[in-house]
Amino acid sequence: MRLPNFRNPTLRSALLVAATATATSAVLLTNVDAQTAPAAAQAPQMVAGLPDFTHLVDQVGPAVVNVEANIGGGGRDQPALEDDEDMPEFFRRFFGPGMPMPQGPSPGRGQGVSFGTGFLISGDGYVLTNHHVVDGANEVTVRLSDRREFKAKVVGSDEQSDVALLKIAATGLPSLRMGDSRQLRPGQWVVAIGSPFGLDHSVTAGIVSAVGRANPYANQQYVPFIQTDVAINRGNSGGPLLDTRGQVVGINSQIFSNSGGYMGVSFAIPIDVAMNAVDQLKAHGRVSRGLLGIGLEGIDADQAKALGLPDTRGALVREVQPGSGASKAGVQRLDVIRAFNGTPIDDASSLPPLVGALPPGARTTLSIMRDGKARDVTVVLGELETAAEPRSIPASDTPAPSYRNSLGIVGEDIDSGDRQRMGLPNDEGVAIARIEGLAAKRAGLQPGDIVLAVGRTSVNSASQLDRALAALKPGDTAMLLVQRGGSSRYVAVSPRSESQTQ
Repeated sequence: MRLPNFRNPTLRSALLVAATATATSAVLLTNVDAQTAPAAAQAPQMVAGLPDFTHLVDQVGPAVVNVEANIGGGGRDQPALEDDEDMPEFFRRFFGPGMPMPQGPSPGRGQGVSFGTGFLISGDGYVLTNHHVVDGANEVTVRLSDRREFKAKVVGSDEQSDVALLKIAATGLPSLRMGDSRQLRPGQWVVAIGSPFGLDHSVTAGIVSAVGRANPYANQQYVPFIQTDVAINRGNSGGPLLDTRGQVVGINSQIFSNSGGYMGVSFAIPIDVAMNAVDQLKAHGRVSRGLLGIGLEGIDADQAKALGLPDTRGALVREVQPGSGASKAGVQRLDVIRAFNGTPIDDASSLPPLVGALPPGARTTLSIMRDGKARDVTVVLGELETAAEPRSIPASDTPAPSYRNSLGIVGEDIDSGDRQRMGLPNDEGVAIARIEGLAAKRAGLQPGDIVLAVGRTSVNSASQLDRALAALKPGDTAMLLVQRGGSSRYVAVSPRSESQTQ
């Protein structure tokens, strides 16, 4: 067989073309295969570009106003307050205690000027803002986007929801449309318009970070806050939080900050909560809320195990007020509320907003777990009143000589004078003088704590405490209702920990 002559230029070119064509075909086939295989599994596009808010701002901006509240007779030139103890609630809410503060008023105590934002909710001059912007004011001025100024009347203000309703004498004004905050979902775009640091009509945008959020740093248990990452600072307070349709879904109220400025966590009051307050303020000048008459706390793993629960979901009842709707319905300590009118309760903070949204006298259904068994209870709500001052808890300087219970808790009786001063009933309250048991120490109990009950059994003397603890079976977990620092909660203490060395 004769081999081809590779030195022949014509033949060499032909072979080179053929080889190139074959290689190209192979590459094309490889590329086609590489492109075809992933195409079938390619994820769908979920975000279609960034939004443009210019049209929204043009439409809604004229209905956003500045609010200036003259507190206690002060004026524009009121000097700054240097003492942190005199720090106004407006700034505490936005910056937190212990932070260096700019100038501002001290509502109810000092004098000065409080600056915030508001927005028109009707063409006849009703303005919505925050309670803490106008709290303690003797004169409120509203400045419109066209620079006109009006003296405003405070129709009503509600501290619990942090909502205030103002009225100015004007008509034909632009107003904002109300949206449905119940339809908000995490990840949704939202826009804020306000006057941070006096910079009128500043626009910031971000997304909804969470809904139904409890804020443990604010005394507003009846507000399921909207958490966002929208930049909010001093002066934004009371301004609108808007969806991409230009509808108000919330009122910007608070930020969480360790530095004194915006740190990516902002809170807004849902507009449905605010408008519920507005309707009542217009009609009655005050806001009424339903009341169950119980004290609640969350459930940890130890408590769930002691109560025979499958998980930590629900709200644990630590206290039932005598004569309340819950008391009349038979609700007891250590009951665990798992649903309210059919709405699941995942934690203790999710129940108060549901209760507070209903009027006094409403009939409600609680789904509870008691001793491992589920049951439904019908409760007629009472009316929420102003919260009582927290009880103070002294530490004992005269510990009892010994203890007579398996947990090593040394109890001390509380005399009638101290009991009256702390607001304790006659049938509850034993001071912890000393703790000698490892399990109680590990559970976090401290001298000076007040034991109100063991399980559902109230105790009011050291001997009663010893008897109640002695009634526990070996290996049982004790559920102690303990008061400290003006609040109380159940603490699970297991004697089984006593076998561990210190």
